[in-house]
Amino acid sequence: MKTVLVTGGAGFIGSHLCERLLASGHKVINIDNFNDFYDPAVKKANIINALKDPQYVLFQGDIRDERILEHVFACYGVDIVVHLAALAGVRRSLSNPLEYIDIDIKGTVNLLEFCRNYGVEKFVFASSSSVYGSNPVPFSEDQNTCSQVSPYAASKAAGELFCKTYNTLFGIPVVCLRFFTVYGPRQRPEMAIHNFTRLIHEGLEIPVYDNGTSYRDYTYIDDILNGILAAMELKCSFEIFNLGNSSPVKLNTLIELIEEQLSKPAKRKNLPLQKGDVEYTCADISKAYRLLGYKPEVPIEEGIFRFVQWYSKNKYKTEALNVN
Repeated sequence: MKTVLVTGGAGFIGSHLCERLLASGHKVINIDNFNDFYDPAVKKANIINALKDPQYVLFQGDIRDERILEHVFACYGVDIVVHLAALAGVRRSLSNPLEYIDIDIKGTVNLLEFCRNYGVEKFVFASSSSVYGSNPVPFSEDQNTCSQVSPYAASKAAGELFCKTYNTLFGIPVVCLRFFTVYGPRQRPEMAIHNFTRLIHEGLEIPVYDNGTSYRDYTYIDDILNGILAAMELKCSFEIFNLGNSSPVKLNTLIELIEEQLSKPAKRKNLPLQKGDVEYTCADISKAYRLLGYKPEVPIEEGIFRFVQWYSKNKYKTEALNVN
């Protein structure tokens, strides 16, 4: 059994990860600030089951708060840190870049400092496919990542650089995981699949950028969790991995799949490509397959079916959010 600190453990990916870790017999410490990026009540609902487990400890607080981190690291003997907490959202970062620097960069460095001081076994950093920017696809880990097109993407790239610096200087074993458009039950309400499902269900217009011709490498939550757990077990000094599905889906096709599952047509509002967006993402996952045994198992058709099934059971919660 390990003691695993999960930051952002009440969010979409984090809450699922905490449950998987608890089911595997680990002790889990969750630090989450329950910010109002979306309704904090949703995040509180995410952790209802985890709270019932005596091996789960919740701290409501900020990763920049040294007092909380000091207490957690000093009192719980943290073995592994999985750092998921971040201020997300490409478009929001365009209007408030300083907030991303403060939370996503300074917060990450603060955690790395405590890992250095307390000698943790492994630091797993949640990065993003957005670090690739305008690189040619498929994106591979050995590509240059100096072409970000949003402050959010730049903050994730900076986080990776600090991880590498702390590994070089202090020997902290680090794995950086570049997630590709993760979806599934509990997905953040402003993300495309969740937002489209809600709007189509309610008979409202959905925003379709660039005529729906963009492609995204949508990755189901269960596959991402398998990659994170494998990264936690990997014996290494420093590695970066893509965690994607490696099967990009056209936006128009995605909308059609949601329409089919809801048995309801979408009302489309065509809009130009947004600043900060890229037209195509696709993960080269050969390295993750080779070193982590990572092999995504959920195709988009099955994943959308599962998501809509979850949404149908929980729509009374999501409709209350009124996210546009």
